[in-house]
Amino acid sequence: MEQKPDRELEKRREGPARRSSDADEFWSGIGLDVDSMGPTAQLTTSLAVLIPVVVASVAVLFFFTNFWWFVFFFGWALFPAFGLLLRGIAGLSEGEGRRGLHGSNDKERELLSVLREHEEITPTGAAMETSLTVEEADGMLKDLAAKGHLEARVRGGGIFYGLWRAEDSEKRGIEEGR
Repeated sequence: MEQKPDRELEKRREGPARRSSDADEFWSGIGLDVDSMGPTAQLTTSLAVLIPVVVASVAVLFFFTNFWWFVFFFGWALFPAFGLLLRGIAGLSEGEGRRGLHGSNDKERELLSVLREHEEITPTGAAMETSLTVEEADGMLKDLAAKGHLEARVRGGGIFYGLWRAEDSEKRGIEEGR
């Protein structure tokens, strides 16, 4: 029987879908992949376009008034550049807020989301699925198991960590009740 790839899993890994816009077409048309740029690079790129266009517009409108129509020639670049500026500012403010509030919880959240996808995981498997190193994943999994958030299971000489199973917790509740 032939196994087909799980398209839903691929979509989840890519993150939320983003609509393509005219501004995206503008930037890709001049050879920039805006989605792969960081917020600081987006901000810098937008300012590198906005500042010369605004200066040239002011110069044409005040000093070279016979060429007023020239503003329309290069003014089209204002809209995508302004959109990229806002996107860069939003990315910077989002990144600062996330780092300020959560900090080290991002790695734990990443580890737990992988653990939710799989029934159980080893530290090496967690390192392969996340941005954590094996040592970081091992330490975090041991810490979560010590606090009672995860169950440590030993099979074949390996330690597997998983979320508590419903039947195990029911058995514990029955045994504790006796």
